[in-house]
Amino acid sequence: MNFFEHQDKARQNTQQLLGLFILSIVVMIVAIYIAALFLFGIAPHIWWQPQLFLGIASLTIIAIALASLYKIVCLRQGGRVIAQELGGRLLIADRANAEEKQLLNIVEEMAIASGIPVPLVYILDAETSINAFAAGFTLNDAVIGVTRGTLAHLNRDELQGVIGHEFSHIINGDMGLNLRLVGMLHGILFIYLTGELLLRLRSSSREEKGLPLWAFGLALMLIGWIGLICGRLIKAAVSRQREFLADASAVQFTRNPDGIAGVFEKLQRLDSRLISPRAEAASHMFFGNALNPSFWDEMLSTHPPLTERIRRVRGLNTRDLAAMPPPVHRSRSSDSLAMSFAGGNTITPEQVVNQVGSVAPEHFAHTQALLSQLPESLRLGVREQQSAMAIAFALALDTANSQVQERQLAWLREVQPAEVVEQTLIFRNEISQLDPRLHLPLVDLTVPALRKFSSKDCHRLCKCIQGLVVATGNFSLWHFVLQLVLWHRLQSCIDPAATTKVEFTSIEEIWSDSIIVLSAIARVGQCQPDDIAYAFRSGVFRLPGAARQEKSDTPVDCNFSEVKKSVERLRLASPKLKQAIVDACAHTVLLDNKVTNPEADLLRAIAMTLDCPIPPFLNSQRGVTKDKSS
Repeated sequence: MNFFEHQDKARQNTQQLLGLFILSIVVMIVAIYIAALFLFGIAPHIWWQPQLFLGIASLTIIAIALASLYKIVCLRQGGRVIAQELGGRLLIADRANAEEKQLLNIVEEMAIASGIPVPLVYILDAETSINAFAAGFTLNDAVIGVTRGTLAHLNRDELQGVIGHEFSHIINGDMGLNLRLVGMLHGILFIYLTGELLLRLRSSSREEKGLPLWAFGLALMLIGWIGLICGRLIKAAVSRQREFLADASAVQFTRNPDGIAGVFEKLQRLDSRLISPRAEAASHMFFGNALNPSFWDEMLSTHPPLTERIRRVRGLNTRDLAAMPPPVHRSRSSDSLAMSFAGGNTITPEQVVNQVGSVAPEHFAHTQALLSQLPESLRLGVREQQSAMAIAFALALDTANSQVQERQLAWLREVQPAEVVEQTLIFRNEISQLDPRLHLPLVDLTVPALRKFSSKDCHRLCKCIQGLVVATGNFSLWHFVLQLVLWHRLQSCIDPAATTKVEFTSIEEIWSDSIIVLSAIARVGQCQPDDIAYAFRSGVFRLPGAARQEKSDTPVDCNFSEVKKSVERLRLASPKLKQAIVDACAHTVLLDNKVTNPEADLLRAIAMTLDCPIPPFLNSQRGVTKDKSS
């Protein structure tokens, strides 16, 4: 099952989740109705009381709907809400200890290797058990939470296994489904949670008048127990198989089954349970079982048994890992790249599609090698707000023309403090000496720090980048890529209410947008008019229903602004349509079996904006020709 099939499956699971949610409400209504009949002493032969049933049904539905709506509204800011409710502390790099810095490094490396934005990281300091979670609606608002016990008890290989597991949930759409589950189930769990709260208030009060409060709380708990059972059944139905898939993905990511298996074996001796009272609502989101075991644990547990998870992971050692290709030997000296994802063969468009949302150990090793080239000042700078902003400005500066750069700096001095401009100049000199393939990863590394700005400040930052681009007087492809990626990565901060709902399910609705994007890609990759037209037609031919559409043999005229608008519309297409679009873009780029750095950046930027993360391309060939655009 590839990335796009996982996304479709996640949509289907959301629909199934809605059905289970409705069924749970019906069960609760019936249970409350039966309890009311006993309470009022109604004789069995006249048990059907339409007015009573409708009254109970109406009140229950209204109460559950209001509770669910309240929780869904609270969760609009994404995964950080869950992390904060669980007692999480945002991990700040300059205040981190050695264990925490190691965690940040692993998260950054895996994010760049996956082609997704670097998630914010939260530490659950009060939790001494081994556990972790990923939360968020989209790739752009994802966070990873890790308990203090995880850092204390695991070595680097084991920690990589845990983080690789959580990245699988982020990439495959499990994370968004899990967060929606929290919002929906809050409605059917709130009766139980309210009763539990009242009992706690009673136990902490010494007043004799507390008995009615105690009795009311117990009644609510008994009724809410039905919702609790239904909620756990739904979470178990959604979570178990996805945990197996995430375990396998973690092994594939690191090619080290001993890492994640070692975590499971430690959990058999130690603990994964959380002390937070909010753990019940988010139990299905964790790496391990976050709740106290019970007599129904086998049936209602959100996680498979540890023995079964160990058996499956250990089984991957001989069966699956042997089939993985050997690491790729890469050259860093070529300007034009014959690209591959794994192995020594040139990449095909089909491989581009299949590698969306899928990461091999080669990508991880490639990313580590690239990031090792970053000067220490840049590695530290991307983790602090002001310096990350200065790095983003430095990436927008023209390094080829000193006069253009002076115009940009003059404009920047008018809108930013002197210390920011000074930092920008320092980072400009360092960035100009970097491998160009590091520029796009560097953008992603700045995102966690930039996401800490307010919505207004994030919007101002993007406007400043746009101002620097306008000051050049010549809008380049790199400037387009920079703006496209940065604006998309910060969208959840700039406009938290922005929709990610599928709006287009047929190619006819987005045909003109697809043509504009393919036109732009064809012009970037080719120089001669005939070659441009041939590359464009090759991409159009791959679109579904191309024979039924009115086609042009040559690309349409378009500017970068029109391309950006089209990409943003394509983002609202269904997963299967996105697959066809990425496939068409890949065929346009790979027509000559070579990918230049500008083509690679543009292809990955478009895919990123469509929320289709592509791992970094690997260079599989030495001594190839110069950049086609030169």
